[in-house]
Amino acid sequence: MDLPVGSSYEEIYDKFRWQIPDHFNIADAVCDRWAQDPTRVAISHEARDGSTRDYTFTEIRDAANQLANLLEALEVRRGDRLLVMLTQSPECAIAHMACFKSGIVSCLASVLFGPDAIQHRLQGSGARVCITNGDNLDKVRSIREQCPDLQHIIVVDDHDHADALPFWASLQAQSTSYTNVQTRAEDIAWISYTSGTTGLPKGVLMPHRVLLGNKPLFEYYYDYGPRPQDILWSPADWAWIAGLINILLIGWYAGCRVVSTDMQGFDAAAAFRILAQHEITVSLLTPTVLKLMRQVDAETTQDIALRVVLSGGEAVGKELAMWADQRFALTISEGFGQTECNGMIGTNPRLMDVRHGSLGKAMPGSVCGIVDDQGLEVAPGVRGNIAIKRPHPAMFAGYLDDPAATESKFLGDWMITGDLGEQDADGYLWFHGRTDDVITSSGYRIGPTEIEDCLLKSDAVQLAAVIGVPDEERTELVKAVIVLAEGFEPSEELADSLKHLVRQHLAKHEVPRVIEFVSTLPLTTTGKIMRRALRDKEIAALTSS
Repeated sequence: MDLPVGSSYEEIYDKFRWQIPDHFNIADAVCDRWAQDPTRVAISHEARDGSTRDYTFTEIRDAANQLANLLEALEVRRGDRLLVMLTQSPECAIAHMACFKSGIVSCLASVLFGPDAIQHRLQGSGARVCITNGDNLDKVRSIREQCPDLQHIIVVDDHDHADALPFWASLQAQSTSYTNVQTRAEDIAWISYTSGTTGLPKGVLMPHRVLLGNKPLFEYYYDYGPRPQDILWSPADWAWIAGLINILLIGWYAGCRVVSTDMQGFDAAAAFRILAQHEITVSLLTPTVLKLMRQVDAETTQDIALRVVLSGGEAVGKELAMWADQRFALTISEGFGQTECNGMIGTNPRLMDVRHGSLGKAMPGSVCGIVDDQGLEVAPGVRGNIAIKRPHPAMFAGYLDDPAATESKFLGDWMITGDLGEQDADGYLWFHGRTDDVITSSGYRIGPTEIEDCLLKSDAVQLAAVIGVPDEERTELVKAVIVLAEGFEPSEELADSLKHLVRQHLAKHEVPRVIEFVSTLPLTTTGKIMRRALRDKEIAALTSS
């Protein structure tokens, strides 16, 4: 299914129609059909020592076939679950392809997780196999007794482990031939997990059709791409939708080369180098990543020839977007979605007017709007819940073993994102923060995002998080927690100047009454600021005092 040809957003949106087949297998679409050309490169993998090796689609297919045969020999069957806990790597891609081929459901887990998070996913999914690397083997060992369904651990390294199978050595004994199972488009391909900023992460069931639901959306973001000559990279971990779908699977659907890097934590200077050295043309850079890159921009001299930069996951903000436009000599595309339905709203700078600071408009094939707590659409300019209408092929099939949570995600046919926003008279949607991040102060409902964006106007501010802290008089006070840029030191004078900055640009009731300077902010593994962790810290301090 391709994005309709058109010269404007309106023309493409009006032409678009979904066509989802009854049967579809992701591995057929993104790997095996390209493997007929033995020279076509699928992955350029940069190892920790800086060396790079290319893997062709043929090599990926053959290894995935071997892994599918190994899993069959281990009596892991169609519908069983397998936890993939690996960095960006060929082995990570091979593991997912083997699962898609065999009808096994892959489950996503980041190598940054601690034992409790891993245990939650192993127990919740009932995974029978875990594929990880040597660095994380001890984490799995420490909780193995609490995960009775886990029967096999496969380790990606060159060492012998008595309680685990070696990945590559085990594959060598298996045939490179395998007949992919015929999966229905509605069959579950993998299980993602919510970010866990509110309560324990929930398993999100993602059918094979989700890739078809995302393909035209990203063709719009990537301006009728990815194109065959494009090279894609993002620091986003493949344990999350942003990395797995938006870069790896979407790139491979178009037969493109994808660069994988085993970064040990994000390094802004290294990001500039990777973009230049690997001649990346399409990249996904979250707002937090862009903020960190901006801090080291003056130190970079590399020539970068990006065709598209997509940002999202949280509001980009006008100031940051304008810097990115100038730095990369383009107008960035902005995308908005969530684990349960990726890429619902966004922009394409060539096909529509871009209003930096907004999320853009509903993507072709998507019906999005602002609804109240009863599921009724509100008038332009009125704040409410950002929502998308079902059915939509990019939408999840439900939460794992939690029909009540699935039902509560919807108001009628509107899937509620949990984000607060408004829609203007021209159809642009504007983000004002998570509904659970909304600050109630002196009768005002205040979204943190625009305050954070305003604070970033200051050269002194590297990162900013705005939260509400309990207050008997006003219900909540607005508090800003700030990481300073290099060369700046905390002071009352600086705090006062930042308050004045907000007072200048926003409303009096949005001025932070409290400013705290810190060395770091809590981030999710996808780079989002965890405001909830900051709020919980405030509540704990009040309780103990």
